[in-house]
Amino acid sequence: MENASKALIIAGAILLAILIISLGILIYNQASSVVTDNSMDEVSISTFNNKFTNYAGSQRGSTVRALIQQVNASNAASENKSKQITVTYNNSITYDTIDTGAMYKVTIAYSTTGANNGLVNSITISNP
Repeated sequence: MENASKALIIAGAILLAILIISLGILIYNQASSVVTDNSMDEVSISTFNNKFTNYAGSQRGSTVRALIQQVNASNAASENKSKQITVTYNNSITYDTIDTGAMYKVTIAYSTTGANNGLVNSITISNP
C-alpha cells in the first residue's frame, strides 16, 4: 500500500511537470509569433500611405520637390528596408532637374505581396 501511494505521487509529479513544460512551450510559440510578425494593420498602412497619396496626379514642381523630400525623410527614418520608396523621374532616379514652376504627373504604385501588401513602394514622376 505504501509503494502504491508513492507511485501515485511520482506519476502526479510527472504529469504536473509535463503540463508546466507544455504551457511554457505554448507561451514561447505565441510570443515568438508576435515578435516575428512584421505585417501592418490597416490603420498603420493608411497612415503611412496618406503621407504620399496627397501628391498623386498633376502637381507643380515645387509640390513634387516637397514630395521627394517627404520620401527621403521617410526612407531615412524607416529601419525596415521593405518600406523604402523608390522615386523615378523620366525613367531615371535623378530628379535634380525638376523645375519648380512646371507641371508634373505623379503616379503612385503599391506593393501587392508580402507583409507590406498595400503600402506605397514606388512613385513615378513624369512630364504631363
